[in-house]
Amino acid sequence: MFTTRFKLGPVLSFRGCGEDGQWRVTALIGFGTDDDIPFLQLEQQRCQPPTLLYANSKQKFLRYDLSCTLQQQERTVTFGLVDGGPTWHFTVPGTGQAPHMAYVSCNGFSDPDLMRKLVRPANAVWDDLLACHDPAIRSAETVLDKEQLWHETRLQQHHVQRFHLLLMGGDQLYCDTIWQDIPALRAWVSLSRDEQLLYPVGKTLERDIENYYFNLYGARWLPPSRRAWESARPNRDGADALARIPTVMMWDDHDIFDGWGSYSPEMQQSPVFRTLFRCARQAFWVCQLQHVLADLPPLPELVHVAAGKSPAVVPREPLQTPVSWSAHLQHDALALPLLDGQPGFSYAMRLGPIALVVPDLRSERSRTQVMGPDTWSALQRWLATLGNAVDVPCRHLLLMSSVPVVHPKLTLAAGLTNLLGNDNVLDSNADDLKDQWSDDDHEGERKRLLETLTGLAEQHKIRVAILSGDVHVAAWGLAYRRDIAPTENWSRIVQFTSSAVVHPSLSGLLDKLFLGYLNNAAGQVQLIDAQHQIEMMRFPGHNQFMMAARNWLAIEIDPATSSKLWFTWRCEKEQGFSNHLQALV
Repeated sequence: MFTTRFKLGPVLSFRGCGEDGQWRVTALIGFGTDDDIPFLQLEQQRCQPPTLLYANSKQKFLRYDLSCTLQQQERTVTFGLVDGGPTWHFTVPGTGQAPHMAYVSCNGFSDPDLMRKLVRPANAVWDDLLACHDPAIRSAETVLDKEQLWHETRLQQHHVQRFHLLLMGGDQLYCDTIWQDIPALRAWVSLSRDEQLLYPVGKTLERDIENYYFNLYGARWLPPSRRAWESARPNRDGADALARIPTVMMWDDHDIFDGWGSYSPEMQQSPVFRTLFRCARQAFWVCQLQHVLADLPPLPELVHVAAGKSPAVVPREPLQTPVSWSAHLQHDALALPLLDGQPGFSYAMRLGPIALVVPDLRSERSRTQVMGPDTWSALQRWLATLGNAVDVPCRHLLLMSSVPVVHPKLTLAAGLTNLLGNDNVLDSNADDLKDQWSDDDHEGERKRLLETLTGLAEQHKIRVAILSGDVHVAAWGLAYRRDIAPTENWSRIVQFTSSAVVHPSLSGLLDKLFLGYLNNAAGQVQLIDAQHQIEMMRFPGHNQFMMAARNWLAIEIDPATSSKLWFTWRCEKEQGFSNHLQALV
């Protein structure tokens, strides 16, 4: 029996549904460098040897192929080590069936002190999600409410789990501790801004940064303190979820460090920032996207500044080279469907009557740009294909936006924060507001996004919904065409915000003052242009626009009709969870 303790994983990743009827799933597992490489089996059949994604002096990350053929009915499949040991299960939908999905964001914390103030355990929301998902690992004390009981008939009848996919919309881990944990960076923080811009990064510091990011994935996604997989008692934490539901991930700022992309151009191009971004990008490519590190195209060279000289003039926008991803990754049969002709990692896929679009809002971000022109073109080219004939017509488009598109415009807060300065990595209030689509510098791109989505919806009569997180509250709102009758469903884009699965919600005194300001701002309709406006809606079953509670979101097609999606927030209370439902027809 194989007894080596995993350093990471298994972490399941969904790679898309192939034309050959394959439901493509991979599993990432990390081992010590000198550990033997084990084999996995799927449904008692030995899997192909794994692919080595990355290795350093202490660990190696392997990717296993767990793809299986879609059948008429949904079913649960089992995988585990060939030589015995723990086993896991994930559920595959039936042919042409829209997958049942859960959405989460903000799986971590920016300040350990905040976590110590939680009334309930850090993994309480993961525990609830898993209790709803998998009857086999529920706590004996779990009491199912009416909402979950509606799903139990299907689960018991077909012996399946509730969700086929786990959408993770950003901040899959929080890397902000890097500023304290690496001595050279802790010293860098105390320097003057001019000294920070000129600070050189040697090979030792670069190696320390690279190792830190890769080590952090194991420390956060498979904490050493948790019970081993061999234990008879499941932990019912994030690691259990990642091993039981194939994920669809896209990064946000905390996967790099807080506020990445919203600092000044000079700071963004400084040697320290660029090194941090390059190393975080490598770890994201391997751990979240599950690709071979050698397949990651290099970034453009840094702007070189001679010691003691003033910083050179740097571009306001990051300059990167577009990649033909289908050609670049053609040797990898399990590559994600990254959009061709963009430098970042945006990808998209069809899932029966649902189209899922996952844009990368960080690779090219600056204070005045969310996505570069090549990414916009690649996204629009893919959206234009949704009208092409397929066996199942597209009825719903889900777009994952790590930062909310529909959100109150915090003009007063932005003005006050700008007076306090910026480029301080330990005080990122200005960066958080600059991150918003509603920031004045990003309004043009928000208009472009809404125009693109409403144009697509009108042309193909597709319902469009945006899934978002980041802001540590649950909320929903509408972006709609003012010149179209509200009876035309396609004219209203609905955004569902779910945040956070681990990070505390707005609960402190200052947080509650900000929450009051946020709710007041949410009551104001935003006129985007002559055609579009944005309106926040009161949260279902709540008397305010914002629900300040940790939460997760279920997205499920109505079994009676393929034209209706149900969105259900599960919001944490001091005792239990509350359900908040919204339908999209």
